Amino acid sequence: MWLYLLQGIGYGFAAAAQPGPLQTYLISQTLLKGWERTLPAAFAPVISDGPIIALSLLILSQVPPWLEQFLHIAGGLYVLYLAFGAYKSWKEFDLTIRYGETAPQQNILKAAVINALNPNPYIFWSLVTGPILMDGWRHTPAYGVSFITGFYITKILGLMSIILVFGLARQFGPKVNHVLLGISAVALFSFGFYQLWLGFVNP
Repeated sequence: MWLYLLQGIGYGFAAAAQPGPLQTYLISQTLLKGWERTLPAAFAPVISDGPIIALSLLILSQVPPWLEQFLHIAGGLYVLYLAFGAYKSWKEFDLTIRYGETAPQQNILKAAVINALNPNPYIFWSLVTGPILMDGWRHTPAYGVSFITGFYITKILGLMSIILVFGLARQFGPKVNHVLLGISAVALFSFGFYQLWLGFVNP
C-alpha cells in the first residue's frame, strides 16, 4: 500500500508543479482578489477530475485524436476569455478600489471548468496515473484508494502553496500587484493561443 501512496504523492506533486492554465488562473486570481478568496479554488480538481478519471479509464491509452483536438480548441477559447478578463482588470486597475468581492464559489467553478477543458488531465490519467490506479485496484481497493488519496492531497496542497506564495507577493504593494497581474494576463493569453495551435495545427 505504501508503494501506491508514495506514487500518488509523487505524481500529485508533479501535477501541481507543472505550469498550465489552471495554475496561471489561480495566480491571476490571487493577485487580483487575494489568497483568502482564491484558496478554495485549489479544490477545483476534486470537482472536475471525477468525470475525467472515469472517461480516461474507460478509453485507457486510446484517446481519440478528435477528442484531444476538441479539448485543445475548447480549452484555448475559454482560457483566452479568462485572459481577456485579466487584461481588463490590469487595464482598469485602480489603487483606490477594493478588489476581491467575487464569491469564492465562482473561483472554484471557473477553475474547475479550466481543468475540465484542459487535455492534459485526460492524457495524464489515461496514459500515466490511470494504469497505476487500475493495477492497484485489481490487487485490492485499498491500494487504489491510497494512490488516489496521496495524489489529490499532494496536488491540492501544491496548488495551495502556489496561491500562498503569490498571495505574499501581492502584499508588496499595489504597483507590484499591477505588474504581476499584467504578467499573468500575458501568460493566460499564451496558454490559450498555444492550446488553439495544438488543436488546429496537430491533426
